[in-house]
Amino acid sequence: MSDLSKLPVTVITGFLGSGKTTLVRHLMTNPQGKRLAIVVNEFGDVGVDGEILKSCAIPDCPAENIMELANGCICCTVADDFIPTIEALMALDPRPEHIIIETSGLALPKPLLKAFDWPDIRSKITVDGVIALADAEAVAAGRFAPNVDAVEAQRAADESLDHETPLSEVFEDQLSCADIILLTKCDLAGDDGIAKAKAVIEAESPRPIPVVEVTEGVVDPRVVLGLEAAAEDDIDARPSHHDGHDDHEHDDFESVVIDIPELADPAELVARIEDMARSQNILRVKGYASVAGKPMRLLVQAVGARVRHQYDRPWAPNEPRQGRLVVIAEHDDVNSDAIRAALHDKVAAE
Repeated sequence: MSDLSKLPVTVITGFLGSGKTTLVRHLMTNPQGKRLAIVVNEFGDVGVDGEILKSCAIPDCPAENIMELANGCICCTVADDFIPTIEALMALDPRPEHIIIETSGLALPKPLLKAFDWPDIRSKITVDGVIALADAEAVAAGRFAPNVDAVEAQRAADESLDHETPLSEVFEDQLSCADIILLTKCDLAGDDGIAKAKAVIEAESPRPIPVVEVTEGVVDPRVVLGLEAAAEDDIDARPSHHDGHDDHEHDDFESVVIDIPELADPAELVARIEDMARSQNILRVKGYASVAGKPMRLLVQAVGARVRHQYDRPWAPNEPRQGRLVVIAEHDDVNSDAIRAALHDKVAAE
């Protein structure tokens, strides 16, 4: 790539727990000979995904090429965070040949595309493509429109009624902005679930968009990188619920960071997360924990009441064995005291 060429950037978006970090890890380990750089934008003050990705660093994507922005949505902190981060990556020697941006699960991708029109970077980078991930099992279950018939009945009765939930708007905006949609968790959805999910996506998409089924983030990098979509020049074809607004609000969602003591048994923590998700309508839990007698750190990821956990790396010699979880819910459902009680009380090793 010549110095005069625009540096391609791929934006990876998708709802909470759809598998974005798993996909990025796969791309990192299969870079097709390209030097990659990664930008991870987390929702909340504590980043988890950036640390996970740095533990997977390889020569074509070393740890210094992985940058984390955990203090706000990158499209809302363009001047303070996004532009300096992009400029820092472009100044690396050797220079990256492709940048991958993993947005937070609550991000609206269109405002981010508009950020690429900033004078400081618009002549230097281009949006190679927007990849939206959709959890096949969740979409098939209708979690973005729990009762379509009831919604339509209310709409018919009162045309002024705003039937949209914040989650459905996020989901639809992510689909609308995409060049390719990756349908994830297909192994959990089954054939019927996949068919239902595809039907929902087709109904919500403003134009025909390719849908590719993937499991565990495994997809040929040639399918998602090198699209040359120049999405920053194609914004009008990507409608959003927030078109016409100067900014977008994140007040619909809130995150709570919980420090947890060392565990005696991971199963106790898993059970507590499952109970909390059901009783308090929690959307997402992610983080890590220390288990007594185990030299490895326990990585915890939950979407609703579906919890996955695995040991991801050894604790460093001087690293405090302190567990930390980020809990995300819709603003009206957040009860910080109840969340802390559910996760902190009685999980310590006895």
